[in-house]
Amino acid sequence: MKKTLKWRILLLAAATVLAVLFFLPSLPGFKSFPSWWKSVLPSKPITLGLDLQGGIHLVLGVEGDKAVENFVNHVADDIGTILTQKGINIVSAKRENVTDVVIKYSDTAKEKDVVNEMKKQYPNFSTAKDIPGEAVFSLGSSEKERIKDSAVSQALETIRNRIDQFGVTEPLIQRQGADEILIQLPGVKDPKRAIELIGKTALLEFKIVDEEGNLNTAIQGQIPEGDEVLYGKEVDPVTKAVKQTIPYLLKSKSLMTGDVISDAQVSINQEFNEPYVALSFNSVGARLFEKITGENVKKRMAIVLDGNVYSAPVIQERIGGGKASISGHFTMESAQDLAIVLRAGALPAPVKIIQNLTVGPSLGRDSIEKGLKASAIAAVLVLLFMVVYYKVSGLIADFAMVLNLIILTGALSALDATLTLPGIAGIILTIGMGVDSNVLIFERIREELRAGKPVRSAVDSGYDKALVTILDSHVTTLITALVLFMFGTGPIKGFAVTLSLGIAINLFTALVGTKVVYDYINSRTKVTKLSI
Repeated sequence: MKKTLKWRILLLAAATVLAVLFFLPSLPGFKSFPSWWKSVLPSKPITLGLDLQGGIHLVLGVEGDKAVENFVNHVADDIGTILTQKGINIVSAKRENVTDVVIKYSDTAKEKDVVNEMKKQYPNFSTAKDIPGEAVFSLGSSEKERIKDSAVSQALETIRNRIDQFGVTEPLIQRQGADEILIQLPGVKDPKRAIELIGKTALLEFKIVDEEGNLNTAIQGQIPEGDEVLYGKEVDPVTKAVKQTIPYLLKSKSLMTGDVISDAQVSINQEFNEPYVALSFNSVGARLFEKITGENVKKRMAIVLDGNVYSAPVIQERIGGGKASISGHFTMESAQDLAIVLRAGALPAPVKIIQNLTVGPSLGRDSIEKGLKASAIAAVLVLLFMVVYYKVSGLIADFAMVLNLIILTGALSALDATLTLPGIAGIILTIGMGVDSNVLIFERIREELRAGKPVRSAVDSGYDKALVTILDSHVTTLITALVLFMFGTGPIKGFAVTLSLGIAINLFTALVGTKVVYDYINSRTKVTKLSI
């Protein structure tokens, strides 16, 4: 036996064994395999796409105007503080509409100072109205669009961080259009929890409770200037239903927000055996928190997330060290979700669900069964055709096709590629291309045999003459598949992956796999007549 033939047989055997090892974890009975197998050999099954294992398909719209409003609110608060520090007495500095900051001042002689300070601090605002005692500044349209665009990009990254920490395999998260985000989460078993986690704005604020104000009259609408009424929800940990809502009269001004959090982890309260979220602040937050608690000893400080009061403990002493906690009758799941959104950061603007499609696992199983059924029928028909039309050579082609399927499934598992329903279509297409390659080779061999060449010479010439045509068709299809992979998304990308792998493997099995069989037979015996 020639040395090159031995190496080709070894290469074929090694590829087959590796493919089988990677494919075995995808079989239904793999759970019964011994534990040592899973610790030594491949144990991860083929990853199934959203259409095969079920999951969530969401399209979220980012409310960019809210991001603009938040920015203008921040500017109004900031410029009010700056003007006061510079000795310019103002009545108020507030946002109006979406883009306007209205500054009201009592000393009309300071009008020029107000305008100059605003232009100096925020040059992207232009003077919209200037009447005695009141100045109105409007945010430019280009700056407004920039803030909206930035909000979508920031929301995309924040959602990606949350989903990564939630532990979803192979999520698809990408921008769609100007202000939409497409999310696909395969295999998610609790869609409601996932949607709540993704859509939570997570704006964390620390506010002082107004103990001197009258809560009852405030609830009825008589809210003191600079105050607001917010509510805390007490949720039943078992049924998750809201048992009661508790009103709080709070100072509107946020003393501190969640952007200074460096970490958030779930811990267990040893006294009540309840989970709570332990917060760690960065250096800036630690100093600020110590200052706030030092100035408000014996007062209650409310911890507010997205307008909901989680707790309002009494500050007993100045708290240093940059640590705080949020308690609020959490379940372990809700505490973990809160810790995730706090670690990932707040969304720059609320998001709304534009499209919500939940694909159930039963639909996925049905797709798999139909896909496998179609693949099996196609494979059996092709196998029979090749045997009937090309006899023993048809059996060799069938061997190559089976080998192609084994190596392809093993490669999908080894590369951790995602198998989708269009991906199954790609596998069926690969079967067709594999058969087509062998038909091209066999027809060339037949021509050589009809020309009177001996079997060994006819086989070699047949492979040589078919090589260019096979390469040409495979390379052009491969280029198409690569383009689909680069620009496609979700299931289209899954189709491109299986098609690309299938083409590459098909070249190997058609040109190496079947040729090895012919060469091995010719090396063992002198074949005078070929069954083809």
